[in-house]
Amino acid sequence: MWSFSGSLAPEPVTSRLDLVAPPVAAAIPAVADPERIGVAAIDDSLADTAAFCAHYGVEPGDSANCVIVKGRRGDVVRYAACVVLATTRADVNGLVRRRLDARSASFAPMEEAVSLTGMEYGGITPIGLPADWPILVDAAVAASPGVVVGAGIRGAKIFLPGAVLSALPGAEVVEGLGR
Repeated sequence: MWSFSGSLAPEPVTSRLDLVAPPVAAAIPAVADPERIGVAAIDDSLADTAAFCAHYGVEPGDSANCVIVKGRRGDVVRYAACVVLATTRADVNGLVRRRLDARSASFAPMEEAVSLTGMEYGGITPIGLPADWPILVDAAVAASPGVVVGAGIRGAKIFLPGAVLSALPGAEVVEGLGR
């Protein structure tokens, strides 16, 4: 069902909620088309994108990164998740900063991202994030027939079509988010 490059054989996430972080498991039932989401266990020491792709034979263009951005304007702090192909970087200081109506924007510190998401660093995924956070999905990710993203833990990856990501509550497709 999940046609991806690489050596992993995903299973339906609905039958393997043990392979995702608790906030992800709690959010799966509310996702449109959860049967289109697969999950596979991986070696947690290989969760970082480059190591994961090299070891499991996944093309970097089939992998997406979810990064948490923190924007600040005065005393107001806003967060967003940005989902971009692994071959690109999120335009944090341009598009994301403007979308958050922030004077400054940067990647959220690791401890803060982990604490606020309930997920492991290196495995943060757009599924199961706080409901008030926008999820900015690069148009290339949204158009992809399939991408690999984190599962909320370092020991697994989720496989799904970009259309499922762009249909998440709070998701917004952004042209040019990934550069």
